[in-house]
Amino acid sequence: MDDQHLPPDRMRAADSDRDACAERLAVALREGRLDLDEYQERLNAAIRAKTMGELWPLTRDLPAPPAVPEPAEPEVRNGRLTPEWHDRLEPWRGLAAISVILIGIWGVTSVIAAEPLLFWPMIPIGFMFLFTLAGAIAGTAGDRHRDGH
Repeated sequence: MDDQHLPPDRMRAADSDRDACAERLAVALREGRLDLDEYQERLNAAIRAKTMGELWPLTRDLPAPPAVPEPAEPEVRNGRLTPEWHDRLEPWRGLAAISVILIGIWGVTSVIAAEPLLFWPMIPIGFMFLFTLAGAIAGTAGDRHRDGH
């Protein structure tokens, strides 16, 4: 029998198919849809499964997993970023502006000295980058207030 006439439930299961089944079972356990014994039983069956027909019954009685939200794209309205994206990008704009000024000062002093000087702007720019990045990762007080933390 060739692949085109093989029923889907008799197709060989890949490691990724078994992993996806195991993840759905783990979600069901976290949600309280399965108890620990049933989870362990189904997980062992998923690990041993050779065909898709052996995997499907393990999750058939579980609801579909929630959709994973797409990463937010910067939203532009009337040619301007929405306030949320504007707030996220504002600290980086300040870093860029100060970087241009410091590099400009370095360039002018290098021209006056008639030779390229040690690139000292990298030190304050590096520190500003680290602090800006830390702030972006931690979020603002407004973000924490909106999230309820």
